[in-house]
Amino acid sequence: MNKEKIVKELIMVFWIFIIGSIIGYIFEMIVALVQNGHFESRQGIIYGPFTPVYGAGAVIYYLILNHMNVKSKFKVFLVTAVLGGIVEYMCSLLQEKIFGTISWDYSSLMFNLHGRTSLLHCTYWGIAGVIYIIYLDPFLEDLKEKINQNKLKAITVLFAFFMIFNISISCVAANRQLERRNNIPANSTLDEFLDKHYPDSYMDKIFANKKEVFQKK
Repeated sequence: MNKEKIVKELIMVFWIFIIGSIIGYIFEMIVALVQNGHFESRQGIIYGPFTPVYGAGAVIYYLILNHMNVKSKFKVFLVTAVLGGIVEYMCSLLQEKIFGTISWDYSSLMFNLHGRTSLLHCTYWGIAGVIYIIYLDPFLEDLKEKINQNKLKAITVLFAFFMIFNISISCVAANRQLERRNNIPANSTLDEFLDKHYPDSYMDKIFANKKEVFQKK
C-alpha cells in the first residue's frame, strides 16, 4: 500500500469513527427517551454529540469486514455480534479500571457477562453489522473513491486535533472528579483549572448515566 492509499485509509477510519460515534449518540438518546420519558445526555466525551464506543465498533466493523470475503448475512451477524460484544466489554472494563465508573450495567439481563455486555446487546451489535454491510459499506467504498484528499486532509487534521483535545480533557476531567470524590485536594494549576471549569455538577450533567463503582486508591 503506497503513501496516498495509507493517508486515504486513515482519513476513512477517522471519519467512520466520528460518524459511528454520532449515530451511537443519537441511538442512545432515543433509548434514554424511551426508558426515562425524557431526554438525557448520553455523551461519551465532554464536547459534542459523540459516544465513542459506537465509533470504535464502527471502525472494527470496517477493518475486519473489509478483509473478510463473507457474503452470508448470517456469518456477518455472528462475527459482528462477537466483535461488538468484545468492544462493549473492553470499553466498560477500561472505564471502570481507569476512572472507577461505568456507563452501563446489564447485570439484570439474562446471559450477561459481568454486566458489561449481554446476549441481547450482542444481538443488537450483530443486527447493526448486517445493516452496516448492506447499506453503509457500499456507500463508504464509493465515498473512498470520491475523496478529494487535499481538501479533506486539512479538514480531517483540524477536526482530529479537536477530538484529541476533546478526548484528553474528558479523561483528565473524569480522573480529577474521581480524585475529588476521594477527597484528594488540588495539587497543581491543572487541578485548580479542572475544579473550576469541570466541577461535579457539570460532569454529572454531561455523563448523566455514569455510575461510580469503586473508590480509586
